[in-house]
Amino acid sequence: MRILMVAARCYPLIGGIETHIQEVGARLVARSHSVDVLTTDPSGELPVEEEMRGMRVQRVPAWPRELDLYVAPRIYTAIRRGVWDLIHFQGYNSFVAPIGLLAAVRGDLPFILTFHSGGHSSRLRNAMRGTQHALLRPLVARAARLIGVSEFEASFFSARMGVPRERFVVIPNGAAMPVASPGVKVDPHLIVSGGRLERYKGHHRAIAALPELIRRVPDARLHIVGRGPYEGELRRLVATLGLEKRVTIAGIPGSERQKMADLLASAALFILFSEYEAHPVAVMEALSLRRPVLVSDTSGLRELATKGLCRAIPCNAGPGELAAAMAEELESRREVPDLALPDWDACAHALSDVYYDVLGNRSTVPLPPGGLTSWSPARRV
Repeated sequence: MRILMVAARCYPLIGGIETHIQEVGARLVARSHSVDVLTTDPSGELPVEEEMRGMRVQRVPAWPRELDLYVAPRIYTAIRRGVWDLIHFQGYNSFVAPIGLLAAVRGDLPFILTFHSGGHSSRLRNAMRGTQHALLRPLVARAARLIGVSEFEASFFSARMGVPRERFVVIPNGAAMPVASPGVKVDPHLIVSGGRLERYKGHHRAIAALPELIRRVPDARLHIVGRGPYEGELRRLVATLGLEKRVTIAGIPGSERQKMADLLASAALFILFSEYEAHPVAVMEALSLRRPVLVSDTSGLRELATKGLCRAIPCNAGPGELAAAMAEELESRREVPDLALPDWDACAHALSDVYYDVLGNRSTVPLPPGGLTSWSPARRV
């Protein structure tokens, strides 16, 4: 099968969608599918074409360089000129989605959309979400199948876009990291906050809570791992609170998976105080290394907590409440059971089934009624 994946960003850039494409794309290639990736490059510094883990990646220009709008007219041209059996749009929250969806509709090409929704730090962008959803609805409604990475996401967009819930399939992101290097041990005082450096991710809330946490746990330290436009503000907050020796802010390239695994494996606690997440890859990676996780009680994070995978704290919790919760987690040294988490092999298998189903062929394993929504954590045996 000839598959085109369309996304605003892909490797070597870092993020949930980028990881998703990298992991499932290579596995689909291993299943003898032909996978092309059409993406953008606002910087003009990345290769126009390259092969990556068996996938052919094509990048087109996008504007503006300094914002995450990704206005890329050549997405339309590339889709209309190519020949594929099916197009899979990865993510909806940029101009790549409407441009690409319009090309697929006009070309009468079967397509699938996975929302991969996330929050945003811009109040204006958040205020316009309702209008954005309404404008996208006529295109989204033409999709052969819609995919949510969580039950929350599928139900949310079914209601927001007026598309029947039965049109959705739920396929969670995988949880996979390399085994920690020999000698890596848990640091009982290290907290890791992971995710792109955006305000909505909540890293600043962890920093603000750190003075109170240090009063409770004197040796506590915070490592914020990520890159993004909010880095300057985070560093200024660290300096204002005099926490330069307690807070590390440093990204890890996506290609250095072992380094990321070792950092996560050494953390006594992983936190994500984000305002919105559908099914965060960063949390799944921490859980795959059996690290305790503390999150905000909101969106898809609440769903993970309900499944017993992590602990949730009110999304409006102040510094004192956050500090108390982090201190409790550090002091309890909670053991995380070896859960049977969704993995990338299962994700790729489910996607392959959806592709065959859309194209009218029988899949090896037929989709259950209502889609793939029955996953729940269980202990390995």
